[in-house]
Amino acid sequence: MGYIKVDQLSHHFPNGKKVLHDITLSIERGEFVVIAGKNGSGKTTFCRHLNGLLKPSEGIISIDGLSVAKDPKKVRQKVGMVFQNADSQLVAETVAADVAFGPENLGLDHREIELRVNQALAATGLRKLADRSPQLLSGGEKRRLAIAGILAMRSEIFVLDEPFSNLDYPGSRQILEQIIRLHENKHTIILVTHELEKVIAHATRLVIFEDGALVREGKPSDIVEEVEDFGIREPCSSKLGHGISSWLN
Repeated sequence: MGYIKVDQLSHHFPNGKKVLHDITLSIERGEFVVIAGKNGSGKTTFCRHLNGLLKPSEGIISIDGLSVAKDPKKVRQKVGMVFQNADSQLVAETVAADVAFGPENLGLDHREIELRVNQALAATGLRKLADRSPQLLSGGEKRRLAIAGILAMRSEIFVLDEPFSNLDYPGSRQILEQIIRLHENKHTIILVTHELEKVIAHATRLVIFEDGALVREGKPSDIVEEVEDFGIREPCSSKLGHGISSWLN
């Protein structure tokens, strides 16, 4: 049984449109899974089921033995999600207060909240920005702040939806370095993207969606040369015959 187990998941929108089709997927603790596919392939809809933001029309999802349907509150403490629009996750007047928001809602005492906030700010390189308004941060800093909020909740699983969207080169580097550190620290990473160039070298598995179905999965090196069959750009290093290399090099 996988750490994250999805069994025959399907999802219909209220208008009857079926956007996910019988998806079965098992993810082990500590994996770095990249979910790729062209726009509209169902990637984001799938990930919103992992912490109960969406409910399956059919199928079962469990996280570390917990049913997402039956124990959504416990699951959301295990699964943190960084949305493509990081502004939608910013809720407080300062960076530190934003990080504290989740632990405060858990009812933790002041000392524990302060400890978690300080540790999360240090881990994401935001300590010097603790008193700044989140709205004044750069795009990369806002995504790091969203990650800090998840760290403060002590979440084990990070789900990141298009984390490089609308970021410049420095911001993209910051986020990729942060994601690599999370994985090195034993967090399970599920990253959604339609671009593989930045992340493929660091993933343990590549999962491809097309038209709401899971159509291919395996080691990145085994299937990267097939991705253009599914409307995904093959990374330059692979296309040039040099295998998979890190974008950070």
